[in-house]
Amino acid sequence: MFILFGPAGSGKSIQGQCLAKKYGWRWLSVGQLLRDQKNPTLDKAMKEGDLVDDRFVVNMMHDAMKAVEYADQKAIIDGYPRDVWQAEWIVEHGDCDGIDGAIILNVPKEELWKRLEERGRADDKKDAIEKRWEIFEQTISAMREILEKNGLKFVEIDGVGKIEQITERIEAVLKEWSTI
Repeated sequence: MFILFGPAGSGKSIQGQCLAKKYGWRWLSVGQLLRDQKNPTLDKAMKEGDLVDDRFVVNMMHDAMKAVEYADQKAIIDGYPRDVWQAEWIVEHGDCDGIDGAIILNVPKEELWKRLEERGRADDKKDAIEKRWEIFEQTISAMREILEKNGLKFVEIDGVGKIEQITERIEAVLKEWSTI
């Protein structure tokens, strides 16, 4: 398993889905798993750019990650953990033991806006996106520190370019980690 980090619009989901399809892995996206809940309260929180209750998210992801482990599969974790409390929780509960590392997709804000306008999802409102970017910027360094202290490798890659080019950059890191 490995984690893809990046702000909204960075291409985590596109890359996660492409790699999952190519290698027959599971794609574990917090956002998608939450949308699949079909829960009006969760939907409202996401549309407003709020983070969903930490305990709900960690339990949902814990179950999804354990299902992957029990099935002896590989997985791409899309955007989880999302805050410091979640990072500490996965360390304390052993959920990061099976994770090879984390890749951060770096994309300039202008490019992020362009991508979000093109995808036009219901929860991609300007205020909500700004809030999600702010949360990501405020938490990524602290999460990285917590996870690195517990043995997780981090690599930052350029998230700008054609989808295939970015996939190749990710695959190069995964080859270094002997994940593929």
